[in-house]
Amino acid sequence: MKRLGVIGATTWGTTLAIIAAREGVEVNLLVRSSEESDKLNEHGENRRFVPGFSFPQNVKVTEQPEEALSNADAIIFAVPSPSLRDNARKVKAQINEQSVVVSAVKGLEIGTNKRMSQILEEELYGVAHDRICALSGPNLAGEIVRGKPSSTVVASANEESSRIIQNMLTSSRMRVYTNPDIVGVEIAGSMKNVTAIAVGISDGLSLGANAKASLITRGLSEISKLGSALGANRITFSGLAGMGDLIATCSSELSRNGNVGRMLAGGKNLKEITSTMNNVAEGIVTTKAVISVANQSGIDVPLSKTVYDVLFNEVLPMDALKSLMLRNPTSEE
Repeated sequence: MKRLGVIGATTWGTTLAIIAAREGVEVNLLVRSSEESDKLNEHGENRRFVPGFSFPQNVKVTEQPEEALSNADAIIFAVPSPSLRDNARKVKAQINEQSVVVSAVKGLEIGTNKRMSQILEEELYGVAHDRICALSGPNLAGEIVRGKPSSTVVASANEESSRIIQNMLTSSRMRVYTNPDIVGVEIAGSMKNVTAIAVGISDGLSLGANAKASLITRGLSEISKLGSALGANRITFSGLAGMGDLIATCSSELSRNGNVGRMLAGGKNLKEITSTMNNVAEGIVTTKAVISVANQSGIDVPLSKTVYDVLFNEVLPMDALKSLMLRNPTSEE
C-alpha cells in the first residue's frame, strides 16, 4: 500500500488526506499537539475545518513526526505559508530522503519573496531538488471533499516525482496533470489570490460582470508578466494552475480571498476581517510579497498595487477604483 504523510490539519490538508485515503493510500495526518490529535481521533473527523466528513479507516491522526513521516512514500505540506519554514524545520529530521515532498501551499514568503518549494529546498537540504513538487490548481476544498469533479496540477523538475503524486491522488473525481514548470505553477497559485481580493471588492460594490471580467483578465496579465520575468513559461498561465485557478477562486463564494474583498467593500478594515476568520486568506500576506517582487523586477502591477493600498494604506475601495480606472491610457499587453 502507498504511504502518504500530510502535514497540517488545515481545510486543504484534511481534504487531501481524505481523498487520498479514499483511493486506498495509507495516510498519516500530522497535527501540532496531542490535544489536537486526541480531539480529531475522538470525533473521527475535523469538525473545525471539514465538518461532516469522517476520516476513512486508513487515515491515522498523530502528533508524532517520526510515526507520520519516516516511512512515507510522499509527504505533503498543507500549512499556511507564513508557517511553512518553521514546520519544515521541525520535521526535517524525520523525513526520509527518498520521499517525494510536495508543497500544497499557495503563497510567497514575506521578507525573502521565495516560493514555497524554494523554502522546502533550503530547509530539507537532504531531499534532492528533483524530489520536491508543487500542487496547485482550481481546488476549492469544500467541493473536492464532497466528491465533485475537479482537476489539479503537480509540478516538479522531475517527471517521475510528479507522477508519484499523480498516481496517489488521481481518481474518478480528481484528474491530476503533471507540469515541469514549478515556477509558473507556484507564481500563478500565489498571485491569483491577490486578484481574487480585487474581484471580491468588485462583487461587494456590485460593479457588475464587465468589471469582474476586466479584473480577472488584467489580473492574469500581471501574473503572466511577473511570472515570466521570474523564469516561468507563459503557457502555464493559460492552464489549470493559471486561468483555471483564477476562474474558480474569483467565481466561488467558497473563496476566502474573495470574502476578504467583499468585507473590505462592506467597510471593514483588515484587523476586523482577520479577527473573524477561521482560515488563513493567503492573498493578504501574498500581496505584500508580490509588490516587493514586482518592484525588484521593475514590473508594473497596478491591480496588485491597488489591492495593497486598500489592505495596508487604508485607501477606500471606491477611491482605489477611481485611481485604477484613471491611470494614463496604455496598450493591452
